[in-house]
Amino acid sequence: MNLEFRLVGPADDTILTDLFQDIDQTFFRPHPFTADQAGFIASHEERDKYALLVEDGRAVAYGTLCGSDEAYGVPSVGIAVRMDAQGRGLTRAMMAHLHTEAGRRGATVVRVRVQADNVRARRLYESLGYAYAGADRGEFVMLVALEQGLVAHGLSVPSLRR
Repeated sequence: MNLEFRLVGPADDTILTDLFQDIDQTFFRPHPFTADQAGFIASHEERDKYALLVEDGRAVAYGTLCGSDEAYGVPSVGIAVRMDAQGRGLTRAMMAHLHTEAGRRGATVVRVRVQADNVRARRLYESLGYAYAGADRGEFVMLVALEQGLVAHGLSVPSLRR
């Protein structure tokens, strides 16, 4: 895979809109997947970050690193992969990048919320070292210490430092 990880910027509203049209919203619905929302995200300059995995000029995965704007103590990650690109390890790749980005921003722990019936995602998070830590808004909350998550990705902690 020849993938580029990048944080969403002002020039990404069109590529993000295109990706939003091909995201399965069964489990991942952090916001509306509309052109207006893509424009907002592309021009977003707060601490929350939105990311893309781009392959040959086409966005194949989307990630969120949120909670900083609301001053939560632990940032939350969220992932969506284009439906026709699923099953290629892109979710795991995006998680590795989001974990690294969270570490660069000073986080030592990240969290995800996952629905009980989203067994596929729960297994992935467990394989990355996430542990169950309660419930929030009817979903499981899972946490991972970044060192532990990076080991699961095959990365070393010093790779977080620039």
